[in-house]
Amino acid sequence: MRGLTDPDPEAGLRATAGRGTMQAAFTAVAVLAALALFMSACGTGGTGARDEGPAHAEAVAGASVSPPASPSATPDSLDAVKLVQDDPTVSAGVKRELKPCIGDEYPVDVSYGDLTGGPANDVVVNVLTCGDGVGVGSYVYREEDGRYENVFKAEEPPVYAEIDRGDLVVTKQVYEKGDPVSSPSAQWVITYRWLASGRFTEEGRVRNDYSSVVGGDPTETPETG
Repeated sequence: MRGLTDPDPEAGLRATAGRGTMQAAFTAVAVLAALALFMSACGTGGTGARDEGPAHAEAVAGASVSPPASPSATPDSLDAVKLVQDDPTVSAGVKRELKPCIGDEYPVDVSYGDLTGGPANDVVVNVLTCGDGVGVGSYVYREEDGRYENVFKAEEPPVYAEIDRGDLVVTKQVYEKGDPVSSPSAQWVITYRWLASGRFTEEGRVRNDYSSVVGGDPTETPETG
């Protein structure tokens, strides 16, 4: 019977050859795929897309730590004595007081701070007397085009100016007849603020009346004008 006869030997050989051809084709496809992946890796520097992550993170970090705007600079070599001596707005009387007390030590107090919003810190200079340290003149200098210009002066002694939280505060002692230099009867505390128009304006003043009792506290009497 035909169904019990042996298979055609040539048909078996043909089937074996077909399977070998298919395996070879699969192998070739696998090699080509691996080669394509290798070439892709070479094109990205050897590590593929993983190189892109850290590079992106570094760029973001660099942008987030950019330095803030520099604060107003403080002049390192400003000669406050020469600044006052060369200032034509300073009175001759104050300039006469501006002389060395001991050696080359001049009776000046100098402070720096932002009063006018300029490109550099403003300079506050107080000129004192050598003997008793009484303030005879107070000045504010503002940087303008590389030079310091006088934008405030007070020459009614005793006077002293200082910077307080961005405002200019000027203290003037009040002496009644017979008051010694060390014991004024009162003091005015006057606050000035810089205007956008380019000048200081008085914001307010307080009068402190000192107690006649030795060691007593002054009594604050707010006044304006």
